[in-house]
Amino acid sequence: MHDDPSAIASLLRERFRRRLPSSLNELTGPEHGTVELPLHIAWSGPRALDLDLPRQRMSLYRTVLAEGMRDDLCHFLNRDILLELWPVLHKLISRAIKDVWEEAFPELRS
Repeated sequence: MHDDPSAIASLLRERFRRRLPSSLNELTGPEHGTVELPLHIAWSGPRALDLDLPRQRMSLYRTVLAEGMRDDLCHFLNRDILLELWPVLHKLISRAIKDVWEEAFPELRS
């Protein structure tokens, strides 16, 4: 199984699926200002990111989507910002994350 790419992809998708909020409306994170991510999310690189700077905002969203648990997603991500960033963001995250989020929330696909 360790050498089967489809099995690995399936495991990754399930890992991300278990973390999903039940609705994008649960994403009530901040819209502005500096956010300090905990070590379990930002274990490498900068932890304090300014949402008012586009590159840092994108970096925060990429990091939280990849490393955050369900509570982290709801606490650090904002529904409106996610919808605004998604047309570019979905190209910068893993296929597993993109597929899981777009399957659960079809509004991201449009």
